[in-house]
Formats: sequence, C-alpha cells, structure tokens
Amino acid sequence: MPSEQQPLLLSMLKGQIFDGFLLIKSAEQRTSSNGSKYLDLTLQDLSGDVNGKMWDGTVPAPKTGTVVRLRGAMLEYNNRPQMRVDRMRESTEADGVDMGMLIPCAPYPADEMMDALLSRANAIGDEQLRELVLFRLNESRVPLMYFPAAARLHHAERSGLLHHTSTMLKTADAICAVYPQLDSDLLAAGVMLHDLSKLTEINSDELGLANEYTVEGNLLGHIVKGVSELDRAGRELGTRKELLLMLEHMILSHHDLPEYGSPKKPMFPEAEVLHVVDLLDARMYEMSHALQTVQPGAFSEKIWSLERKLYRRKEQPIADQPEAEPTE
Repeated sequence: MPSEQQPLLLSMLKGQIFDGFLLIKSAEQRTSSNGSKYLDLTLQDLSGDVNGKMWDGTVPAPKTGTVVRLRGAMLEYNNRPQMRVDRMRESTEADGVDMGMLIPCAPYPADEMMDALLSRANAIGDEQLRELVLFRLNESRVPLMYFPAAARLHHAERSGLLHHTSTMLKTADAICAVYPQLDSDLLAAGVMLHDLSKLTEINSDELGLANEYTVEGNLLGHIVKGVSELDRAGRELGTRKELLLMLEHMILSHHDLPEYGSPKKPMFPEAEVLHVVDLLDARMYEMSHALQTVQPGAFSEKIWSLERKLYRRKEQPIADQPEAEPTE
C-alpha cells in the first residue's frame, strides 16, 4: 500500500521511489527508434506535473483525468525530472484517494458550501427574489459542485466557484451589519448570481480542471451571458421588472470598468458593494496563495495580475487556509 504521506512530485529527489496516487494529465502510446512501444505520460499532483515514461508497451494509455496508483522511480532526463513508471493501475473507490493531494481543491466540502448558499437563498424575504435565486442555483447545481472560478487566476481550484461565492456571501452579510441602509437580501442575491455563467464561459471536467474558455466564453463572456440567462429566468418566472433590472445591472457592473468587461459602473449601493466584495475576495485569494511560497521577511516575484510584488511579514506565517466552517 502507498504511504499515507506520499511525496509531492516536485519535491522528489533523483532515485527516490514513488508508490502512491497521481493524476494523468496526458497520456500517449508512442513508438521508440527501435520500434518498441511505450507510454509517454504527464503526471500531476498538487505540487505540479512531471513527465513519465512506462516502457511496457502493452499497457493502454489511460484517459486524461484518470487517477492512477503507480510505483516508479524519479530519474532525470536532459536536466529535468522524469518518472520511470514500473507498475500502474486505475484507482478505485475503495482506494479512498484524497483529491486534495492531486489537484487544487476548495478548503470546504462542496455540499456544505452549497447548503450554505441554499440556506441563505431560502432566507430571502421577497418571494420573487427568493424564487429567482433558487431557480438559478438549482439549474446550475450539478456543475457548481466542482467548477473552478477561473482557468488560471483566483479560485482556480475544484469547487472554486462555490468557494468564491460562499466567501463573498459571508463578507456581504458582515458589511450589511455595518451599513444597515443596504438591502441585504438584494446584495446576497447579487453575490449568488453574479458569476453563475462562468459555468458556460469555461471548459472544465468534473475534477475541476480547466484549461481553456468556451466559444461562448470568448465571444460573450460570463457578464453578458449572465445577464442573458438571468433575463430568461426572470421572464419565465414572471419576476417584476424593476427587481430583474436591478439584478441585471449588478451582474453587468460587478467588474466596474470596461477594460475588465463591465460596460456600466455600479449605479446603486448594493451594486457598488458587490463589486468591492468581489474584488476583495479575488485579491485576498491571490495574495494568500502567492505568499505561501515566500519566506518570512522576503518579497515575492511580481504578481502580474496584481501588478506588484508582495511582502511576507516576519511575525506571522501565512496559513494554508482558515479552519472555519461555512456560514449559513
């Protein structure tokens, strides 16, 4: 059996034996110069990916996204790490694989985050607003359980869209306690609806791995598509015109600036807070993850999405993730 604490790929030394579970990022059966067949693999865990070779040409290439248990040794080829794979099989449910060791995953279980969203949606006092939010959440529920919030930047992780939305929801409710003039239900609805059309903007498999945008994503984007989908749902449910218009404006304006995809700036308080909370959550995620690999008292490399370097203070190490339960 593999050890409970299997080594991370990018931390392995030359000659070190690996016996554990990895994700197949790509696999192809090839023919060598002497005519023999072999498998050319890209193997991945949470630390990154390495090339692998399995010289037994009788083994069929596993599908991309397959989790396998393999035994092999870390070697080196052209000054780059390469795994020699000796044995390999597809994992089974009985293996109890911890996917958090293989791919970036949200820090909370997807079903708990979804329950928190549904609980908040059911607490909305306005019947038409509640009905509309629940309608959109329920028709998006299956992909929402695993979808990332982005292909590369903030919350690019399994269930990342749920993570982003649930964290924003907690922040939004906290802000409404400070500014009671805000309509807390309208703001919560905007939070839960604003990014739902990322489900059609990004191509993602059920592991939450996304590497490209869809045709719709490239031509329209989640903001335009989000307004369109909300308008469809509102017309189907008979949502009153002004309420639907307010929600559509919140989606349309949540990036604030045209260069970030919003043709309108926020024009009422709840729309402004939605934009601020969205930006805050994205930046806190990016900063936290960037600083995890920085030594205390040192600066990061320039983070291109933030257009700056980051400093990690000496007195307080950066925790991997908070140990809090999702707020209902």
